Amino acid sequence: MATHGRFLTLKLFVLEPVLATFILIPMDRDQLNHLQAYGAVYQMLDKGYTAEVLLNFRGGSFLLEESEALQELLHRYGISWERFGEEDLYRFEKQREKENLERLKLEKAPRIAIYKPPGTDPWDDAVQLVLDFAQIRYDTLYDEEVLRGELSRYDWLHLHHEDFTGQYGKFYGFARNQEWYQERRLESEELARKLGFSRVPELKKEVALAIQDYVSKGGFLFAMCSATDSLDIALAAQNIDIVDPLLDHTPVTDGYQKKLDFNKTLAFYEFQVITDPFIYEFSDIDINPQEEGIAQSKDFFTLFEFNAKTDPIPTLLTQNHVRQIRGFLGQTTAFRLSKIKPRVLILGQTLGSERVKYIYGSYGRGFFSFYGGHDPEDYQHLVGDPPTDLRLYKNSPGYRLILNNIFMPAAQPKKQKT
Repeated sequence: MATHGRFLTLKLFVLEPVLATFILIPMDRDQLNHLQAYGAVYQMLDKGYTAEVLLNFRGGSFLLEESEALQELLHRYGISWERFGEEDLYRFEKQREKENLERLKLEKAPRIAIYKPPGTDPWDDAVQLVLDFAQIRYDTLYDEEVLRGELSRYDWLHLHHEDFTGQYGKFYGFARNQEWYQERRLESEELARKLGFSRVPELKKEVALAIQDYVSKGGFLFAMCSATDSLDIALAAQNIDIVDPLLDHTPVTDGYQKKLDFNKTLAFYEFQVITDPFIYEFSDIDINPQEEGIAQSKDFFTLFEFNAKTDPIPTLLTQNHVRQIRGFLGQTTAFRLSKIKPRVLILGQTLGSERVKYIYGSYGRGFFSFYGGHDPEDYQHLVGDPPTDLRLYKNSPGYRLILNNIFMPAAQPKKQKT
């Protein structure tokens, strides 16, 4: 304040508004490292920051406030990024009003668990492989922990390519004399006895029920390969024996097919169970392109597009920089369309065929998504094959679908308990 005679002159200081600056992590073809971009976003959530997914905008790009911690992660992994100012945000909002775009806020890093047998290598499972590559934190657990109720500690659960029917992966026909198969079978039988079950199938049925209960109470479940259909088969066969005596020394229930209870399953119904231990197949849910004479070079599936404003979670699960993705085999490669319950949403399918690759649904207060096949970048992964080196596949569209799933709990509040 200055004084001039009897008059006071006030100096006014006008503060310029501080505009927030954002970083856009593009997820279209401009991105140099799609897979580790998910890891960077997860780690920022884990540090207490928030993020957004811009659904259907440049491949499902991420938007975060600029910070030194984020800059360090982006530089470390070699992730493409751009500054996104207030004018950019304004233009996006105008575009969002007219187009199929939406902003989806991510508020916390989900607590992740992988259900897998002890002693399996990380590359045996595509999900564990990509979480390790992206440096996304998770715990592992198996039957003992599940039956102790430890699933309640986690927001998101992935099922390793497990056999919930208790038939040791249906490997009997070609591997019964191999050392690895015999060791796995002994380990399974010992674990069943330890947990108070006389037969492995009874243990696996109880575990399947616990996983279903986890979903019904608000959990998020993701499964690939044989864990998808074998889980539902175990749920449908709770009170009957569908395991050949060669494997469990007890007879198959007479008329077992008519006694399956499809009301208890998550995703599939009206399927035929295959009890023959010499056939490497659980049921007719699985459908393989080789059955139709489709060559690897022509094996693709297409992601469907959803309304980002009314169906944000299916939209999130299908974000990608391409819509057509190369297929890949597994013990359960794809799901037969006629065996999928009507209320289950189809996310990805080979057009013009019954082969559905990717589905999503709800059960109770929770949600599940199933993805057919074993390894998105190894067309026919065999036992003992070397691990996929994800440094060579940083932009894999097939692996991106796995990582979309980890943000389901962060993006969608759980239904309130009543």
